[in-house]
Amino acid sequence: MYFLTTWIEGEGAETVLPGLSSKEQYRFGVRAGEILKMIHQIPAAKNQLSWPERFNRKIDRNITNYKACGIHLRGAEKIIGYIEQNRYLLENRPQCFQHGDYHAGNMIVTKSGELGIIDFDRLDSGDPWEEFDRITWCAGISTAFASGRINGYFDHNVPVLFFRLMALYIASNQLSSIPWSIPYGQEEVRTMLRQAEDVLKWYGGFETYMPKWYISGPPE
Repeated sequence: MYFLTTWIEGEGAETVLPGLSSKEQYRFGVRAGEILKMIHQIPAAKNQLSWPERFNRKIDRNITNYKACGIHLRGAEKIIGYIEQNRYLLENRPQCFQHGDYHAGNMIVTKSGELGIIDFDRLDSGDPWEEFDRITWCAGISTAFASGRINGYFDHNVPVLFFRLMALYIASNQLSSIPWSIPYGQEEVRTMLRQAEDVLKWYGGFETYMPKWYISGPPE
């Protein structure tokens, strides 16, 4: 497989979004969701292991690495509890091509107001909904953008199962981010811990699978 990329002139979405109205943020989020849906039309490579087999290995590795890293996150047991209780959701999930790092930090807003996607260097294959595991970065910049991204992907008809799986993927990714951050220094560790604390608040200590910031339509 190969793909062709082009140079995109513009400014990073994470810089542009905070200066926009919530309605404009939402509009860009919808477009980000629509683009991601198009990316996911590309099928995964053949002869992949089943998704439960692949992702359960990843979960096991993430939990093991977190427990061995020596950094304690208050509430980690709640994250792990949600993961363990919801592994069954991985059954029968489809796989497709993935961008691998889809969030506002890898998006460009052009002078004409278009949204461009960059940094495909982590491309992979897997459950298309796993690509929402880093929507935490989007929500940290703009909850309207993050909500729009979900709604645009599903054409404003989001299934409940999606939210349950998104919470699972966010939980696993958030846990892995703590040991991942250690080689990059204390500031990066603090950033990941703050983000994990935010995630725990969004999900009420993972007593719910619906993040508090989500809105089902454009902001008023």
